[in-house]
Amino acid sequence: MFKVRACNLLIVAGAVWLAAGVNIVRLGILGCLAGTAPILALFIGIPAIFLIFHIMFSKLVGKHADRIRSYGDNRLLVLRFFDAKGYLIMAFMMSAGIGLRAFGVVPDWFVAFFYTGLGTALMLAGVGFLVHFHYRGGQIVCPVTKRTRLA
Repeated sequence: MFKVRACNLLIVAGAVWLAAGVNIVRLGILGCLAGTAPILALFIGIPAIFLIFHIMFSKLVGKHADRIRSYGDNRLLVLRFFDAKGYLIMAFMMSAGIGLRAFGVVPDWFVAFFYTGLGTALMLAGVGFLVHFHYRGGQIVCPVTKRTRLA
């Protein structure tokens, strides 16, 4: 079985969220490069989507980091960086995104700004998990929302 010390689940979570974010940003940038997105949608949409998802993801990062820390020094299955609800939400979001793009429900210009903002927020959430791993016992201040969390 693939078991790791509980505190290392923060590294696993950070890597998974970073990888997902990079892939989503890549799709968004490809949409931007296609040139079908209105410039205004890019300049307003990307920061707006980023901010919405960053606020949501920063709460999730804190919640999951606290849960992971509560495991102590136990060795756990590497997949325990998420709880069951987290995996269900992730499966739904991935399925919805793939389905909407595959069936042409959303236009390319929407993918351009939405995925760029979403992917950036996902990448920053991945960095957040890594920060929680590194700064155990200190305070973390989000540069975007100015919220303070205990690490």
